Amino acid sequence: MTSNMQKYLDKAQVLIEALPYIQRFNRKIIVVKYGGSAMVDESLKRRVIEDVTLLKLCGFKPIIVHGGGKEISKWVGKVGKEAEFINGLRVTDAETMEIAEMVLGRVNKSLVQLVESLGVRAIGISGKDGNLLQVEKKLSDGQDIGFVGDVKKVNAEILYDLLEKDFLPIICPVGMDEEYNTYNINADDAACAIARAMKVEKLAFLTDIEGVYKDPKDPSTLISELEIKEAKELITDGYIGGGMLPKLQNCIDAIENGVSRVHILDGRIPHCLLLEIFTNKGIGTAILNQKESRYYDGEQ
Repeated sequence: MTSNMQKYLDKAQVLIEALPYIQRFNRKIIVVKYGGSAMVDESLKRRVIEDVTLLKLCGFKPIIVHGGGKEISKWVGKVGKEAEFINGLRVTDAETMEIAEMVLGRVNKSLVQLVESLGVRAIGISGKDGNLLQVEKKLSDGQDIGFVGDVKKVNAEILYDLLEKDFLPIICPVGMDEEYNTYNINADDAACAIARAMKVEKLAFLTDIEGVYKDPKDPSTLISELEIKEAKELITDGYIGGGMLPKLQNCIDAIENGVSRVHILDGRIPHCLLLEIFTNKGIGTAILNQKESRYYDGEQ
């Protein structure tokens, strides 16, 4: 057999391997929280969007919730302010809120443009549109950190309507309180709230780390599959700290509220979403309600 023919057969094998996953998740909703380095690097950005559009064309119903923290910090610096964070949350005064909304709106439309260029219809909306994300002021360990919102209610009908009409919704994490004040929302929190409200099949976080480690200093301790009970034990026993702590708590909360499975993926790896969802190898950490295979052999 020629090496050329073997190359094509290998491609066919990859497609066949993906078949049970396509069957299993066809017409299912998946929320992708998109942030970190994958938003800054243009080639990675394109690959992430290619992954999401492929999921859409394979019959999934993806929703993107994007961040923009690095870009916001850059523009805050340009006006002579210094970015300030308390417990990982941006301290957001009125001026910073104005900058954040402007930057996030710009990011939102650039993602819409990219998806549309790949032949999929996208609609970018903010959490203010149709009162999609209703919030109240979020405190950080009792401290007032300004216009940072905690999502209290998700008007999911808007998203169901967009999905029904075959659009790919791209959501900017800004919302309003009962007095119609504007609040910045942590993108992880926004993605988690939407996933909970819609009881989605999958919630995927694209991050700048490979997944959950038992020991962050030892790459060999990467955990590929984690039950909720085990995740809580890792937190209680003090293995999880820093930015991973709120992320893992969000994952646990999502699964306890009806999300089938949560994935923490390294967005710096090209096509990480496809590798996790469509292959038997998988990458990153899958968080499940109880022990079940994250992989499918066509018989389940």
